[in-house]
Amino acid sequence: MQLIRQPRVVLIVVVLAGFQASLVQSSVLRGLAQADAVIEGKVAIPPGRSNPPLPRYPNQSVQPSPPEPRKAVVYLEGTFPAGQATKAVKTGQRGLQFEPALLPIQRGGSVEFPNYDDLYHNVFSYSKAKRFDLGRYRKDEKPAVQTFDRAGVVRLNCEIHEHMEGAILVLDTPHFQKTEADGSYRLEGLPAGKFVLKAWVSEKQVYERPVEIVQGARLRVDFASQ
Repeated sequence: MQLIRQPRVVLIVVVLAGFQASLVQSSVLRGLAQADAVIEGKVAIPPGRSNPPLPRYPNQSVQPSPPEPRKAVVYLEGTFPAGQATKAVKTGQRGLQFEPALLPIQRGGSVEFPNYDDLYHNVFSYSKAKRFDLGRYRKDEKPAVQTFDRAGVVRLNCEIHEHMEGAILVLDTPHFQKTEADGSYRLEGLPAGKFVLKAWVSEKQVYERPVEIVQGARLRVDFASQ
């Protein structure tokens, strides 16, 4: 009798395991199918204040390059799963400017600060979302990688070159995109649900629009200046 029952038990386990795997696979496929919506549009980016004349450093071989054109960050605000660890992104110093000048990342992400100029830089921030000071370092030196665990705006400056300004926008969402210079953007792979779509132009200028996304939707949302 034991020789007859043993194969039956094994057969039941195999069937149940196969059924469970099928349920998991089906759930994953449903999740992937739901995250296929797209929102695109354009953000009206005001010209802002005119840039002051770039300083000259007579004792340096590198002189300031023109600053990067103003851009915005469009992101979907809502409740999302915790972000997974990703490879560190970079905002370097090139031509005595931050490159890029505006960097959006998800909370918990890390940033490297490479120096591409043949002179010293000293990147620091006194922002509430993140305070740090990398100290002076040359092109061939690698400063400490910084992790950003608090959402908010982190203003970047250089202790040596006062005209240098940059920003890291730390977001509680995996769905974000920096616009092109003309303000155009495209968010892909969005889940279904009710959210708030925001366009960050500056700390004092953030547009927002409630959106309801259905599976496979293609939405157009423009943000006009107010």
